[in-house]
Amino acid sequence: MEEMMNLSPEQENELFRFLGEDEKASSEKIIAPRYSYWKSVFRVFFRKKSNIILLTLFILLLVSAFIIPLIFPYDVMENVTDSSSYNLSPTAAMTKYGGSIKYLLGTGSSGNSIFLGIFASAQTSLKLAFICAAINMFIGVVLGAVWGYSKKVDSVMLVFYNIFGNIPGLLVQSVLVYVIGSGFWSLVIAFTLFGWLGVAFFFRTQVMIIRDREYSLASRCLGTPINRIISRNVLPFLTSVIVTVLASEVPGYISSEVFLSYAGLGLSASVPSLGRMIQNGQTAFITYPWTFWPPVIMASLVAMILYLLGQHLADASDPRTHML
Repeated sequence: MEEMMNLSPEQENELFRFLGEDEKASSEKIIAPRYSYWKSVFRVFFRKKSNIILLTLFILLLVSAFIIPLIFPYDVMENVTDSSSYNLSPTAAMTKYGGSIKYLLGTGSSGNSIFLGIFASAQTSLKLAFICAAINMFIGVVLGAVWGYSKKVDSVMLVFYNIFGNIPGLLVQSVLVYVIGSGFWSLVIAFTLFGWLGVAFFFRTQVMIIRDREYSLASRCLGTPINRIISRNVLPFLTSVIVTVLASEVPGYISSEVFLSYAGLGLSASVPSLGRMIQNGQTAFITYPWTFWPPVIMASLVAMILYLLGQHLADASDPRTHML
């Protein structure tokens, strides 16, 4: 310290100097890694090898369900005039048709290909589930956010929910399909007419939990519009919750379609359906098990893979799992 006090002005100038504008700007920069929410989500998701296996299986299943019926169109009445093709075991069917892959799993009660049937039916189930989930989740999340944030909307929607929300969903779907008639879009209407109500009520509760937090109150005090508060403050906080609900919605619609078609209230006979294949095979599943178990396994596999993928993606979308 004493040595620095005894320095001459020339020596002091050598120790200290003024920074230029560019040097000053660079000296004030804080070096920190950039954070991307979705990159972090996928990093956490793909960290587990089981998720990679599940995703690979789902992609193979999805591609097979949409590509195989294009290459080999499925017709349930293709061999109906040939009684010798009815209920053939896989070995007998492959022998009869010269080893064609169409008959890898045998034939059904009308000579139909079980192998092509389960993929065409899986395509129908996946289409139905994705369409219904998209409609119900969109309406449920948006309306649920408004419902939970606005007290005026809450007073009206609670009356509506108490009237219609306590009716068993499967009963409503069965009645609607019976009244409207069987068919793909009839099932879509039956699943979405009131299907969004339970989703909206769930998100109403979630929004009510976080609507009075400090950052939301600050936005309200600053005069921020309600729609902007909901889209910027509320919904991003619920990303992991939205994914969790979606994880249970998609396989739920597949299960409902299988049950309704199995009960004879689902899709028409002209539309391939896992439920209808199970219904046709259950009468003789002891004698001809190859007509019953393939569609059962396919329905279970689709629902299980979608559920597990959704749950693991929901865990990965929770920001608390992004901490290194």
